[in-house]
Amino acid sequence: MTLIEFVSSPRPTIGVEMELELIDHDSRELVKGAHEILTEMGEPFGEAGHPKAKKELLQSTVEIITGICENAGSAVADLAATMAELRQHTEPRNLDLMCSGTHPFSDPALQEISPDPRYQRLVNDMQWPARQMQIFGIHVHVGVRSGEKAIAMVNALSTYIPHFLALSASSPYWMGHDTGMASWRSKVFEGLPTAGPPWQLSGWPQFEQLMDTLISSHTIKTIREVWWDIRPHPSFGTVEIRVCDGIPTLREVGVVAALSQCLVHQFDTMIDRGYTLPTPRAWLVRENKWRAARHGLDASIIVDEGGTTVPLRQAIRELVEDLTPVASRLGCTAELRGAIDIMERGSSYIRQREVVDAGGSLRDVVDGLIEELRSDSPMPRSQTLQAMGTRAVAAAD
Repeated sequence: MTLIEFVSSPRPTIGVEMELELIDHDSRELVKGAHEILTEMGEPFGEAGHPKAKKELLQSTVEIITGICENAGSAVADLAATMAELRQHTEPRNLDLMCSGTHPFSDPALQEISPDPRYQRLVNDMQWPARQMQIFGIHVHVGVRSGEKAIAMVNALSTYIPHFLALSASSPYWMGHDTGMASWRSKVFEGLPTAGPPWQLSGWPQFEQLMDTLISSHTIKTIREVWWDIRPHPSFGTVEIRVCDGIPTLREVGVVAALSQCLVHQFDTMIDRGYTLPTPRAWLVRENKWRAARHGLDASIIVDEGGTTVPLRQAIRELVEDLTPVASRLGCTAELRGAIDIMERGSSYIRQREVVDAGGSLRDVVDGLIEELRSDSPMPRSQTLQAMGTRAVAAAD
C-alpha cells in the first residue's frame, strides 16, 4: 500500500479558492477568455504562471486563490487584491465578473474546455456528466496538524454540510429554468462518481488504503480527483470544505471562511482534550444535504436517529453563538456573525428569485450578481424590488 504524507500545518491558518465567471458585457452570457487572460497575467512570473489566478475546467472561469492567511479578514483582503488585478484584464475585453453556483441561462454544451491534458482526459472519461460542469464554487482550506486529525474532522464536519450549503446557495436557475432548488449546483456536481458527501473512514490508514484502491483500479489518476464536499488535502496539510456554491460578495465569502476556521479550531481543541469527534450516519448526512439543497435556509434538518428536526435557521444561529468565543480568539468575530446578516437578508438564491418575482428577467439576475460582486454588498430588498418594478412598468409602457 502506498503511504500518503500529510504535510502538517502547525496552526489553523486558512486559504480560500473562488471560482469567477467571465460574462460578456452585452449578452450577459458566459464566454471564454480565461486562457488569454491568465497567459497575460502570468507573463511576469514565467512558466509557473500567476501565483493567485488559475485556470479551471471551462475557459469561461478564472479561479483566484489566496496565500496562507491567519483569518477570514486577511483572506478576503487577499482575494480582493487579486480580483482588482484581474479586472484590469477583463474590463478592456468587455468582460464582467460574477460569482454564483450556476449561470442562470448559459448552455453548458456551448462552453469550451481549457487546453489542459487533465481536463481533456476528464471530459473524455466522464463524457456528458463532465460536460455539465458549468458550476462554480468556493473552497476553504483550514490547516490541520495530522492526517489522523483531518479524517476525524472530515467526519465531524459532515454534520454542517447543510449549514454551509444554505448560507452559500446561489444556483436556483439552470439553462433558463427555475429548478425549484436553492442549490442546483450541488446536484450537478454529484453527477461525477467521486463527488458528494465524504465517505466516513476510521482513520488515516483507511484513507490511504481507499486512495490506493481507487488509483490501482484506475478509478482515479490522483487523489485530487476525489471531489468530496469535505476532504483532506495532504499536500497542503488542510481540511478542505468544498460544498459551498459560488458566493456573490466577498463579505459573504468571509462568512463561510470564518465558519470553516472556527469549526476546525474547535474540533482540534476537542481532540487535544481527549474527546472523540462525532461521526454522523451517512444516510443522515445525505438527507440533510438534500434538504438544504432543495429548501436552503428554510429547510429543517434531522438532528438524531429518532427523526427529530430543527429549523436550519435556528441551527445556524445556535452554531454562531457557540463559535463566537472561538472566533474572538481567531480574530474573525465580525465575519462569523455575518451569517446572521445572510439569514436576515437572504442567501443569493432568495435574492435572485426576488428579481424575477418583481418582473425582472434572467439577464436582470445576471446584472444583479455582477453588481453585488462589484459593490461587495447584497442588494437591499427594497432596492431590488424598486429597480425591477421600474423596469417592468417601463416595459409595459
